Amino acid sequence: LQRMLSFAVEVDKSPNCSSRKIADVIFPFILNIPVRSQREAFLNTMESQLLRCKLLELLFQHSCDVPTTLPLSLAKILYFLSHSSVLLPYQDETAAWQRWDEMLQYLSLLLMSYQNVLREHLRSSLNDRIDLIIQKAKPKLQDADNISHLDIQLTVEYSISRLQEVLGQPFPPQIIVKLHLLR
Repeated sequence: LQRMLSFAVEVDKSPNCSSRKIADVIFPFILNIPVRSQREAFLNTMESQLLRCKLLELLFQHSCDVPTTLPLSLAKILYFLSHSSVLLPYQDETAAWQRWDEMLQYLSLLLMSYQNVLREHLRSSLNDRIDLIIQKAKPKLQDADNISHLDIQLTVEYSISRLQEVLGQPFPPQIIVKLHLLR
């Protein structure tokens, strides 16, 4: 399945467009996966980094009270950090901190996938991508990719205060580690 999805993204002249269409079809199924380990297995085994980005973007857009119109970028990932909530269905008795841990895990996965999309020019068609790699072209950044250390610091501090309200103190070590990794 993962290989077929990867091929489906690549055959179009616009991988960005095809990945969006495929993500729109797959997204409702991801929402219905009841167990975290199954969701993680599906997302972690995706061969297409671009499709993974689109699915995670939809997941975070779904979990925001006020969705953003920003294109997928570093600024949008920061927005997700400060505005996402835990809206995935849980059928077992999962503790609140584990739900937030999963959200932070997916945010890290989104950030890593997005970096790969930029570095490997995955938004470009296969023919264009080969030329870009041969030319050793730098990644195409968007205006929303220009974020400052202050933006990051303020967003992380705001997220920590949100988590303190929800989880109380002290934080479980897994949450602290994930927040430091994101920073």
